[in-house]
Amino acid sequence: MIHRLELTELTTLLRSNPVVALMGARQIGKTTLAKLYAKKSRKEVLYLDLELESHYNRLLQDAESYLLKNKHKLVIIDEVQRMPRLFALLRALVDLERKPARFLLLGSSSPHLIQGVSESLAGRIAYLDLGGINLIEAIKGKVKQDTLWLKGGFPIPLGMAQNIDFTKWYTNLIKSYSERDLSELFGVEFSAVTIRNFWNMLAHSNGAIWNKENYSRSLGVSAPTVGRYLEYMEGAFLVTRLQPWFANTKKRLVKAPKIYIRDSGILHALARINQLDDLYGHPVVGASWEGFVIEQIRQLKPAHIDCYFYRSHQGTEADVVLVRGMKPIACIEIKLSTSPLLGKGFLHSIIDLKTKKNFIVIPQGDAYPATNEITICNLNEFLEKHLPKM
Repeated sequence: MIHRLELTELTTLLRSNPVVALMGARQIGKTTLAKLYAKKSRKEVLYLDLELESHYNRLLQDAESYLLKNKHKLVIIDEVQRMPRLFALLRALVDLERKPARFLLLGSSSPHLIQGVSESLAGRIAYLDLGGINLIEAIKGKVKQDTLWLKGGFPIPLGMAQNIDFTKWYTNLIKSYSERDLSELFGVEFSAVTIRNFWNMLAHSNGAIWNKENYSRSLGVSAPTVGRYLEYMEGAFLVTRLQPWFANTKKRLVKAPKIYIRDSGILHALARINQLDDLYGHPVVGASWEGFVIEQIRQLKPAHIDCYFYRSHQGTEADVVLVRGMKPIACIEIKLSTSPLLGKGFLHSIIDLKTKKNFIVIPQGDAYPATNEITICNLNEFLEKHLPKM
């Protein structure tokens, strides 16, 4: 089993908060992480999975009495979004006896899309977003970078020996989300065919600037509907928006986000890729590597750092801009080549944003300075050596 770095953060959060919400896509490893914590905890633990009818029924009739009877335990509630009325009750129970590690909530949909969550538990809850297995975890677990990139960060397919098996696993995951899971998570009826087509379109334009009118025309639905589709898929932790940095008002800058499928394994399954050789020969390879690197940065960056991209209509561009507060501190160019060239667009972005630490991130190879202000280094070295110091 690959050790998850989030176990340490989860432990820290439960020491100081009465309620912690561990959020992430289905099958990403939330339950495993919660049970690992439970094994190490000195506190008695009660585990409830609301997808099990017997567990659901324990809270259906008189949740207050049941939870009060178990108030000395850490109560882990899995798939908590299935019973949103619980959140108001949890607020009241926490206010009656406020102490750390009362409740650990596991959810597969973003809290801001569950009505009443933020209002009910404001000031009482801490959130932890669990992404896929990241590169640092993978390397410590003896998994190669190319394997993680090809298979993605979901634990089950990453551990499969045969590549065809991981593709089948993701195909079933995509089918489940399209036909059932998204509707169950958000209580909204979706057309499975339309959602699947939308997902395919996102895959083949991974990392492109978001233009909902283009998707609207192709899918035959309204632009607001397409916007809601994107919001729900983002809320299910399947896609992410990389927002533009546009503090420089003297230039005409792109102000729409870029959209990435968060997990490279899902992207490759949608593109019918199950071999590394096929990936390198596929048109999606550059966007796939870019999205993979951005997801690693997003997961492993310090909490005080935010990620953006920068692009002007004149061609100035940085794939990632790291920002502290309102100050850009680093521009990053992502290249699949091991001997990258310095592009004018990237150099101009450094001039525009006045960043002193800048990087070109490549798959492998030794680090070396391209200029006094630009370092070329491999992804693992950037994540372990440079990113923590930002």
